[in-house]
Amino acid sequence: MSKLQNFNSVWDALEDDPVVAENMKLRSTLLMAITKNIESRNINQTETAKLLEVTQPRVSALLKGKIDEFRLDTLVNFAHRLGLHIELKIAA
Repeated sequence: MSKLQNFNSVWDALEDDPVVAENMKLRSTLLMAITKNIESRNINQTETAKLLEVTQPRVSALLKGKIDEFRLDTLVNFAHRLGLHIELKIAA
């Protein structure tokens, strides 16, 4: 019988590199908040693209959750353009 492992996050389970896992945690949190904000506005992808200053296909990828296509700084920019406030908490 195999031994089960417990992980703090799905990213800890999926990524061998803890640096990559931490980056993915931050990106996924931002991506979910951005998607929720866009959906609450009831605007189409073309309007969203103008708001975020990107193309409609980029908005489509965002709303489909294609996290690998977005860097952390890009998601921070999107959040800012949507009027979201981001707070960073660093713990040792």
